[in-house]
Amino acid sequence: MMHWNSLVSQIRTLREDAAGVASIELAVMAPALVMMTICTVDLGMGIYRNMQVQNAAQAGAQYAMVHIFDANQIAGVVSNATGLSGISASPPPVQYCGCATSAGVANIACGSTCPAGAIYGNYVRVATQATYTTIVPYPLIANSFTLTAQSNVRVQ
Repeated sequence: MMHWNSLVSQIRTLREDAAGVASIELAVMAPALVMMTICTVDLGMGIYRNMQVQNAAQAGAQYAMVHIFDANQIAGVVSNATGLSGISASPPPVQYCGCATSAGVANIACGSTCPAGAIYGNYVRVATQATYTTIVPYPLIANSFTLTAQSNVRVQ
């Protein structure tokens, strides 16, 4: 009988004891916290990669403003504009004539007159592209994304 009372007493003590509860809670929550951290880092890296693609397009357009149009040189500038590999000028840079409008630049034949008597200009379009692959595969979301950017600049 004495043994039974001792066992009941120990069970009551364990039921009221809170030691170790925080460890159990951490063990339950840790996988979710780690996954949220990985997702946040992955999203941040994707946004950073997209910014680098945009910066490469702008660097190519700035090169075109300062130097004469050379599609190969501009493509080289785009590829070397950031420390990240895999950024390319795709499609290749093009030079074209156009008229500035409120909606952007409208392509016209060189030497033509723009609406409202404006003078046409020579423009360069630099498009860049890179691929971003996520750190881990996510359900219902693609594992790889093609990031693109475009920059237009008037050179004359």
